Amino acid sequence: TMADAAKDANVFIGLSGPGLFTPEMLSTMAPNAIVFAMANPVPEIGYHEALAVRKDIIMATGRSDYPNQVNNVLGFPFVFRGALDVGATKITEPMKLAAAKALAFLAREKVPLSVCQAYKLKELQFGPDYIIPKPLDPRVLLFVAPAIAKAAMESGVATHPIQDFTAYHQKLQNLLIAKFKRDDAMEETTLDWQIGYAAL
Repeated sequence: TMADAAKDANVFIGLSGPGLFTPEMLSTMAPNAIVFAMANPVPEIGYHEALAVRKDIIMATGRSDYPNQVNNVLGFPFVFRGALDVGATKITEPMKLAAAKALAFLAREKVPLSVCQAYKLKELQFGPDYIIPKPLDPRVLLFVAPAIAKAAMESGVATHPIQDFTAYHQKLQNLLIAKFKRDDAMEETTLDWQIGYAAL
């Protein structure tokens, strides 16, 4: 049963339905357990319900109103940007892994003030409440798309390989800057996310 599986488990990944993972099950998991309750719109166990039982867990859901939203919005736009830019004939497993690694790397970087302001937060720092970048972080494009492009080239599925990744990175930054200008969203902190390609 799920109750048996939960006992002393380090990780729970739910892709099922609402309310199927009970507080009692959570209470039997190992210390510092990882709980990804991904059912949408109602997760297998609620965020506040889970934290009321265990303060030591790392919790993620598919919802934007709780910390650690795991959603394909962090994948599809940037995966396909990188894939299209090299004319990839398919999405390979190494490309998916490259995207995951790029997000994991970005999550550990200092979060720009503009991203915090977008979520009405004073700061974001890698830890239990911030294990994955936010969807409104412009740097996701700058980290994921080049990683995908490189992985496609290394996988042998790129029909138009990128010759100069520094120039490609600048092209992506220019796309973002043009978007902010088009949306009339340019403020003092708007461009504080800019990074050189070497930083990747």
